[in-house]
Amino acid sequence: MTTLTMPARPAGRPTSAWRRMLHALRPLLELRIDVHHRPDDIAAELAALHRRLNTPGDTLHGIGALPALLPGLVFRYREADGEHYVYVEDPARGVLAGYTVFNRLIEVSRRADRHLRSPHSRYAPPYQGRGIASAVYEWALARGFCLVSGARQSTGAHALWRALARRHPCGYLDIRAKRIRYLGPQVTPATRDDLHTRMILLGRGWDLPRLRDEADVGDIAAKAAPTGR
Repeated sequence: MTTLTMPARPAGRPTSAWRRMLHALRPLLELRIDVHHRPDDIAAELAALHRRLNTPGDTLHGIGALPALLPGLVFRYREADGEHYVYVEDPARGVLAGYTVFNRLIEVSRRADRHLRSPHSRYAPPYQGRGIASAVYEWALARGFCLVSGARQSTGAHALWRALARRHPCGYLDIRAKRIRYLGPQVTPATRDDLHTRMILLGRGWDLPRLRDEADVGDIAAKAAPTGR
């Protein structure tokens, strides 16, 4: 399967031209039927990030750490331009286990952009399946983030979302043309497979009325409240 690659983000604040390019590419990027990262590519990226974390003068050097989310690991955190990054180090082995970034969604309104984030993670194979990404997502939800899934997910990411949905209020959204509609806590398989359909997990302090009023999500009154399952 041919996979289209997201263009590299420029350093500093994204330019309007870069955002327009992403809008133009969005229909093509959403043609991916799955997300798969080669282990060698992940290893190279994590090694490069780990060098940056330990290089004086680099933007990533000396960033603070979160309270330990799991024993034996260090969770380093930074926020830039409204996006949140968590880098997970294994100090005993001297490696970066992986990272999660909570991205802004370019396809939503300004009101929604203040509150919704889409998490994406990369973890080295030895650290997959150990609950690390789950711990990071739980941290974000406890902080009050509302998390929205991507258009396509890997098998592991989908399993993670299903597990989180059993512990947190969860529902489905339709996102298109800067408009978000709430579809309810359950949808048909055909709707679930539509590229405009996304899952949402509500963070601490959020409910449907607040989602409607503060995140510009429509059609909530006609649907049942999201529930964990």
